[in-house]
Amino acid sequence: MNDFGLRDVSVVVIGAGQAGLSAAYHLRRAGLEPERDFVVLDHAPGPGGAWQFRWASLTYGKVHGMHALPGMALTGADDSRPSSEVIGDYFTRYEEAFGLRVHRPVAVAAVRSGDGGRLLVESSEGTYATRALINATGTWDRPFWPRYPGQETFRGRQLHTANYPGPEEFAGQRVIVVGGGASGTQHLMEIAEVAAETTWVTRREPVWREGPFGEVQGRAAVALVEDRVRRGLPPQSVVSVTGLPLTDAVVRARERGILDRLPMFDRITPTGVAWDRDPAPGRGPDRELGGGRTMDADVILWATGFRAAIDHLAPLRLRERGGGIRVEGTRAVRDERVHLVGYGPSASTIGANRAGRAAVRDIRRLLDREPVAV
Repeated sequence: MNDFGLRDVSVVVIGAGQAGLSAAYHLRRAGLEPERDFVVLDHAPGPGGAWQFRWASLTYGKVHGMHALPGMALTGADDSRPSSEVIGDYFTRYEEAFGLRVHRPVAVAAVRSGDGGRLLVESSEGTYATRALINATGTWDRPFWPRYPGQETFRGRQLHTANYPGPEEFAGQRVIVVGGGASGTQHLMEIAEVAAETTWVTRREPVWREGPFGEVQGRAAVALVEDRVRRGLPPQSVVSVTGLPLTDAVVRARERGILDRLPMFDRITPTGVAWDRDPAPGRGPDRELGGGRTMDADVILWATGFRAAIDHLAPLRLRERGGGIRVEGTRAVRDERVHLVGYGPSASTIGANRAGRAAVRDIRRLLDREPVAV
């Protein structure tokens, strides 16, 4: 700690999910020591990243593409056990095995430029002065809620994937699921088993992916996301360009009509939703109304995704006119001291591992240079 009450470290890592732990692992491999050279700050109550907040019905066997953290395989996991427990336990063992000494729960309010080329990381346990920052805050803390006319008048229940409790709470209810991603289809297939009625609504026609999805296809998908980030646009999820896997469960649900989607409604009413034009003539127990159609509902479940949780970086003015942060590799173009992992093309679990390694490689070069004022 220096004379100004700041805690001096070479690197601060914000977030201890897949991306943050991967970065911390590579910092150790590069010769930096936890507490002495770097700290990992995490706002969550325990290990597990965003996985610890997932609903209990999302068992480990339903998780697609969970890639092991570097240096320690995840073996012997029970597919019937909740993914929140499996991955929470795995992350706990990982942190202990590599002595990462994550500080939690610690909330980071802001990151600013300080004197002597340092960044000032203002947190609930004090302010850190650091030469480099690895931001690994993911998206879970920023659920995206679209706005539609009449939304505030709905007398039923509205909730987001971030608050999804599992299917049991929807027994006997009429549920509208909004969103064409993996979460939306998973929610829909679960809820359909207990609900009185389910309706699936998406902005675009879902794209189903058949056959294997190998390294070539994965690289092509990541390249599309990476292009947006390079142009300073807000990143889209990798899933948005890969399509939805056509699993056996999905095939069965489609045969039963559960995954017959409707286009987005135009407004929300006190008792449900409404389209100005009939989205599916002759379908369902909804009502015609002046050339349009209404549908009653008890619940609207917004499976509409998340945005990058980067508001604490606002004082650094990293955003481009397009609304995103332009990065080269993992480095913010506007400030070489800042690296974003688990952002844009590195948002997948395997991508986060690679990004952690790449960020540390660049930061090691930065630390080897003489500090200069910024």
